[in-house]
Amino acid sequence: MPRPDRIVYEDAIYHVMNRGRSRQTIFHGADYYNAFENTLAEAHQRFDAKVHAYCLMGNHYHLLLQTPRANLARVMRHINGVYTQRYNRLKKTDGPLFRGRYKSILVEDDVYALYVSRYIHRNPIDMKRPIVSRLEDYRHSSYPAYINKLKAPEWLSRDFLYGLEDSAKRYAGMRQFVEAGVDEYTAKLYSKQRWPIVYGSKEFRQWVADEKLTEQSITKQASMVINTPSIEQIITIVSDYYKVDYDDIVAIRKGKGIKSVPRNVAIYFCQEVADKTLLEIAEVFGFSHPNSVSYVTSQLRQRLGTDSKLQKDISVISQCIIDNVT
Repeated sequence: MPRPDRIVYEDAIYHVMNRGRSRQTIFHGADYYNAFENTLAEAHQRFDAKVHAYCLMGNHYHLLLQTPRANLARVMRHINGVYTQRYNRLKKTDGPLFRGRYKSILVEDDVYALYVSRYIHRNPIDMKRPIVSRLEDYRHSSYPAYINKLKAPEWLSRDFLYGLEDSAKRYAGMRQFVEAGVDEYTAKLYSKQRWPIVYGSKEFRQWVADEKLTEQSITKQASMVINTPSIEQIITIVSDYYKVDYDDIVAIRKGKGIKSVPRNVAIYFCQEVADKTLLEIAEVFGFSHPNSVSYVTSQLRQRLGTDSKLQKDISVISQCIIDNVT
């Protein structure tokens, strides 16, 4: 049976879940949870993904995501791919981590999203064998932040769900709502082996059916609305800015002289804004391993904190990229 197309449009909201291969454990301790949360932060920073809720369980995860740029596939490629790399590095292993294609449900941006967030947040206690007696004690979830028991990370978007929850006191109101338990309709929906494609009102489901907003049908439209620069465009813009040859940026040169700055800046922008994998970027710049791309960009980000000249360069080049691809 062919797999269903995912439904995509700007600002769509999804419940996303993925599980380890053969139900293997994907979080072995604090380092693993932190690595996954760092990956979520990057998905927010690089691809504008909004994380409204999350819960990281032993062998799977749940996310409530919103995609202003209609780019769920790119966001999830980053989350699953980068976390797999970090998992393998921590575990000193290699190979695929997840069972395959992630599950996703398109969720109406109304009270239905609130119901889904409650299902996500109650995972640790609604299992056959609950792993906590009080939900607020489970730290690998956004729930403690929603009830003000833990500081919310900057990348967690709470205002949307608070706005849907009809309570003057948002912390107490959210606690009361979640502790009331999953409603019968939502529980029935998630009890099925095959998840539905859409969760929402009859009118919303009909709108989705009428618009035919699948990944395949929106590809041409998205490419026009969300212009993503190619690696070649980025290198050309950077080489023009620094007045160096294109080949000088692509070629690997020993040492950390001034000629390495344009190359590193180009690599930085390729990772930040080009819709390419680390492996694809590494091949263009002559690296033998994709992790070299992450290392270069990490070093550049650290330097950005103290180098005012580099900050100005990045700002000007960013605008040049925007001007050239829109």
